[in-house]
Amino acid sequence: MRAAFAAIALCAGLVAAGPAAAGLFDDEIARKQIAEQQKRVDELRQQSEGLAGRLGKLEDAAKAQPVLSLVAEIEKLREEIRNLRGQVETLGNNIEGVAKRQRDMYVDLDQRLRRFEQPGAVAAAAAPAAGAAAPATVTAAAAETPKPAVAANVSPEENEAYERAQGQRRIGNYQGAITGFQGFIAKYPKSTLAPRAQYWIGDSYFNLRDYKNAIASQQKLLSAYPDSSSVPDGLLNMASAQLEAGDNAAARKTMDGLIARYPSSEAAEKARRRVANLR
Repeated sequence: MRAAFAAIALCAGLVAAGPAAAGLFDDEIARKQIAEQQKRVDELRQQSEGLAGRLGKLEDAAKAQPVLSLVAEIEKLREEIRNLRGQVETLGNNIEGVAKRQRDMYVDLDQRLRRFEQPGAVAAAAAPAAGAAAPATVTAAAAETPKPAVAANVSPEENEAYERAQGQRRIGNYQGAITGFQGFIAKYPKSTLAPRAQYWIGDSYFNLRDYKNAIASQQKLLSAYPDSSSVPDGLLNMASAQLEAGDNAAARKTMDGLIARYPSSEAAEKARRRVANLR
């Protein structure tokens, strides 16, 4: 009995941490899967608590009734508790697998952004399609007048400050990551890492479910760094925040602009799938 309750409590703890891990990552399907798993664990925990109460009553009743008439019922309850424990362990493994896939996705995204920001990176993914209109979230001046390229070199001090903020994001301390990235941009506004830092500010707000600030942060990325290769991912993150906030029309408009301006980017491919699901 105690082992069963301990296993259930342990899994419930894992589930409680699940939304934070799911927050690492911009994947609505995975987050819904974790929420469904959490709901199932809560149901199993309630069932187990009810069984424990029944078992306690039966054991008390055994003092006043023939024991043999209660043995079968007690054994049945114990078997049900064992089954519940197995289901909880399975759900816990499923949640851990979803969280790992999301962590891997974000590591891959970070690596892609780093690669795009390096000197000589391929600009095809970030280059606007010929004749395509700039999305509404990008100002006309920014769309028509490219800013001068920032210096490609990153000093050890810049990289260290950036990695400190990234470390907070990776462990799920999104508020700490926001503070770190904001401090980085304030100190190194011309750094080649600044656009990516601005992107992660918006992403961290998204994981905190502060969709208003997530959208505002990505809009700042578009206005401050319109030529950055982080812009397509920023637009996709903005659309995700708009969807979560219930503004499907704005999300559709943002994704249409992303697809039109950056048709060959990975973010545009994801936007196409989401637009198709909105129809």
